[in-house]
Amino acid sequence: MSNVKLLADLDDKLANMILSASGWRTVFAENEEDQGADISESLKIVAAAAAKVFAIYVKNKRNTCGAIPVITVGTDTRPTGRVIAETMIRAFLHEDCYVLFASVTAAPEIMAFSRTGETDGFIYISASHNPIGHNGFKFGLTDGGVLSGTESKVLIDEFHFLLSGPNRKENVEMVKALFETASPEIRVAEEKIYQNAEKVQQKIRSVYLKFTKEVVADSADLEFQTQFFEEMSANVKASPVGVVADFNGSARTVSIDKELLPAIGVKFRFINGEPGQIAHRIVPEGESLVPCAMFLEELHGQDPCFVLGYVPDCDGDRGNLVIWDDVHGRARPLEAQEVFALACVAELSHLACEGKIGMGKKVAVAVNDPTSLRIDQIAKVFGVEVFRAEVGEANVVRLARNLREQGWTVRVMGEGPAGGNITHPSRVRDPINTVFALLKLLVIRGGGGKKGFFETWCGLSGTAYRANFTIADIIKTLPAWVSTSSYSEDALLRVKTVDHALLKDRYQTIFLREWETKKEHLAKFGIVKWNVKGYIGIEEIETEHFGQAGRGGLKICFLDQMDSAVASIWMRGSGTEPVFRIMADAQTEAVERELIAWQRKMVKEADKVF
Repeated sequence: MSNVKLLADLDDKLANMILSASGWRTVFAENEEDQGADISESLKIVAAAAAKVFAIYVKNKRNTCGAIPVITVGTDTRPTGRVIAETMIRAFLHEDCYVLFASVTAAPEIMAFSRTGETDGFIYISASHNPIGHNGFKFGLTDGGVLSGTESKVLIDEFHFLLSGPNRKENVEMVKALFETASPEIRVAEEKIYQNAEKVQQKIRSVYLKFTKEVVADSADLEFQTQFFEEMSANVKASPVGVVADFNGSARTVSIDKELLPAIGVKFRFINGEPGQIAHRIVPEGESLVPCAMFLEELHGQDPCFVLGYVPDCDGDRGNLVIWDDVHGRARPLEAQEVFALACVAELSHLACEGKIGMGKKVAVAVNDPTSLRIDQIAKVFGVEVFRAEVGEANVVRLARNLREQGWTVRVMGEGPAGGNITHPSRVRDPINTVFALLKLLVIRGGGGKKGFFETWCGLSGTAYRANFTIADIIKTLPAWVSTSSYSEDALLRVKTVDHALLKDRYQTIFLREWETKKEHLAKFGIVKWNVKGYIGIEEIETEHFGQAGRGGLKICFLDQMDSAVASIWMRGSGTEPVFRIMADAQTEAVERELIAWQRKMVKEADKVF
């Protein structure tokens, strides 16, 4: 390819990249559904440039002078992952970095390993829940999570300057050399890196297994962990439980799930369990949960102890659930917001049973702005506060960290519309922690003067408890809320207005007009007032000007006569996909349906050029 064509192709690729703290993503294959493993020269330049700027960033962050920085590299199971990894590894070696290559590994594994002090940073190659032809990068240092929004911006700015700045032609040639050329020393180093990949993978998995036990038990004390898991094991033996997984060829196919769940006596079965055996849409929502539900239904018919299933996304840091619903006599998927609500009930009950919630104790839940108001009701039962940040796992984690620095206990956090949960001290969503949250509710029952987790929740919430409860019984005790699914057609819009602050200013004019015409009708649902909040990073702002939310989230909460929130509508442009997301949240499906239709109408009108 000529230099002119290469630069034009590179410009096209850069224009279509989405770069945010949640990850850098684009289509690396021929198209977004293509399963080919090769990538173009321009995309190799993108990968090598990302490696170069991250290597420089890590060197600048390190306190140790002179020593060679250690970068850990891992991938999910997308076909393009290996080529991207090889391109980045060679670039790291050119930049005098030592590389630990984990090959295929789940995102929570590589992030847990980053906490050990054996690496100075990591790059995880993945596009999370995006289609198979997509790929990208997640960057982190040594705290177990991805870079914050502020840190990520530094990296993004350097990346843009390298490939789009005044010296771009010279820089592109320099970046090409990072993956096209290799000295004999670099080739020897590469060979050792790939030879050691399996050992690195095993080491990371061992670290992750130990860390997961700490997270689940809420204790780093090994003796306490042993007692905790022995209690779970004894309860599972007394009342057998079966769990199924549809791994969908994800990175969790080579993770700890097949080891850890059977270790406590849980019967465990799975489908699509080979790496890269991607059998259906990657995002674990809607139709992607159907094969798991069918598998659970089949196994439940053979053995009634099988009552729970889960489906992770490709990098294995997110998973949603299916359950056996004995009320309806079938297996069914849970909504993402429902999954997060159950995780909150479980983990807050865990804290309550440990005596960590009560008078004078500052306990909080950290969530993103579109997380259902159901969480506020759950938190109120426990006497716990809810704090919100803008969409983005990095924002929620940073908010939780800030709260801890102020003396708050924040055990559970998450992004309700995405499902799953982040459980401290983890800094990333993890389906194994979600599964264990449900298992703890199911199997840690009362006895010897102690109440079980679900019994504790029932006592505090004033709901009926029976000893032989099921998952369906647990779900019935949740506050009734209905939220628009993030991946439904109703939740997605394509807007032409590039300036989202301007879009929100236009929307404000329309909303104020519409409120005057609809407020009498809305009063029938108990809606008599409203307030509006913007979410930018970890900041929640109250404003009279909707446009001040900029590209962040904007949420209108509807209140009753007692100033209690009874519904909400929300909007924000996605940071990882070319879509504008909207949502409605209400206590009945009828109200949610009416509000989401209203929200779509107003946003579409605001998107028209005045």
